Amino acid sequence: MWSQAPQTAEWAETDWLELEITSRLVDALYQGDLKQAGEIRQRTAKWGSTVEDRNRLRMKLEDSPEAGEDPAEPSGMDIDEELYKLLGGK
Repeated sequence: MWSQAPQTAEWAETDWLELEITSRLVDALYQGDLKQAGEIRQRTAKWGSTVEDRNRLRMKLEDSPEAGEDPAEPSGMDIDEELYKLLGGK
């Protein structure tokens, strides 16, 4: 999901490394290490993960979809289905 987020278009290698580290923290959280939640929230807030974060950071993102894209059509697997599978669903 982050690779397609508009705010990542200008990310450098170090930003992607931070995302990799954060993904490991998220994995630890899903394995039951709940103390990771605060650190994950702090890291993703710096990237503008929510509308509130983007407003605080004064980020302006393009409202219009890419040419040929249908904004109502999700790309790839539906996020709910993906989450269900990650959590052990079939």
